[in-house]
Amino acid sequence: MGKGAKGAKSKHGKGNEGNKGGKGGSPVSAAAERALKEQAELDEAVAAHEAESVEQITDLTNELRVGKGFVLAEVDTRATPGFTGDKLAGKAALRACEAELSDLLERLWAESRSGSTRSVLLVVQGMDTSGKGGIMRHVISVNPEGVHATAFKAPTEEERAHDFLWRIERALPEPGQLGAFDRSHYEDVLVVRVHDLVPREVWSKRYAQINAFERKLAASGTTVIKVMTHISKNEQKERLGERLDRPDKYYKYNPGDVDERGHWGEYMEAYQAVLDKTSTVGAPWHVVPADRKWYARLAVQQLLLDALRGMNLQWPPADFDVEAEKKRLELS
Repeated sequence: MGKGAKGAKSKHGKGNEGNKGGKGGSPVSAAAERALKEQAELDEAVAAHEAESVEQITDLTNELRVGKGFVLAEVDTRATPGFTGDKLAGKAALRACEAELSDLLERLWAESRSGSTRSVLLVVQGMDTSGKGGIMRHVISVNPEGVHATAFKAPTEEERAHDFLWRIERALPEPGQLGAFDRSHYEDVLVVRVHDLVPREVWSKRYAQINAFERKLAASGTTVIKVMTHISKNEQKERLGERLDRPDKYYKYNPGDVDERGHWGEYMEAYQAVLDKTSTVGAPWHVVPADRKWYARLAVQQLLLDALRGMNLQWPPADFDVEAEKKRLELS
C-alpha cells in the first residue's frame, strides 16, 4: 500500500472511515476494536520487558528432567520450574529468544547442506487440551523451512498392518531438520494400554523396543527431546468448557475427549510407567507443568534451545574461492 492509500477518498469525497456504517460496508465491531487495542498494548508491554525477562530463566532443563524416583502425581501443574517471572515476563522471554532459536535451526539446516547428518526430534505427549498444538504454532514455527511437523492420529488400516514403529520411522526428520511429533510412538504404550487394544504381553515389550529405537536414532545423529505437557483434570475441564462456549473453538472440540476423562487415573498410571521405563540418559523425559499455556511454550522453547546450544552448530565454510567469486561477480 502506498503512502496516499490510507487516506484516499472515494468518488463521493469521503475517506475510508466513511465505510464504517455505510450501506454495503464491513463495520468493525466495538469488541473487535477493543481486542485489537488490547493486543497492541500487550505487544508493547511484552516488547518493553524482553531484555529483563530472559534473566528470569534459570536451569529450566534440569528442573524438568525426569530422574530416578520421579513421581508424576507430585508435580504441581501450575508451577513454573526454572522461571521466576510472571505471565507477561514469560511471553516476553518467549519472544526474546525466538531470534536465537531461528538462528540455531538455520545453522542446523546449513550444516546439512555440507554433508552433516545431524537432526533434532522433539516429541510432545500429553492429555487432550494440554497445549501440544499451541507449542507447534508458537514455538517451532520460527523456521518453517527446516521443520517437519507430524500430528499422529489413530493409526490407519495401512499403518495397523505394520509394526507400531513403521509410521514413526516414515516421519523422522531428514538431516538438518527439526522433526516435531504431536503425539508419537508412545501412544502405543498409552492409549493401547488404557483401552486394551492389544494384549498386555504385546504392549509390555514395547518399552524396550522404544528404548532400542531411540538409541539407534541417537547413534545416527538425531538428538531426541521428549516432553510431556502435564495438565490437571480440572484445567482440562475448563479448556473443554471454553471450546463449548465459543463458536470459534467448536472445531477443536471432540466429544470423545469427555469419554477419555473417565480413564484419567489409568492414563496417569500409564504415563508414570512410560517415564519410569523410557527416560534414559540418551533420551530423557521432561515433564512440563502445562496449566499455564505461556509457561509450557516457554519451557519447550528453552528445552530446544539448550539442546541446540549443546550441539555447537557452525556455519559451514565455503567450498569455493570467495575472493575469486567476488571478482567474477564484479566483472559479470
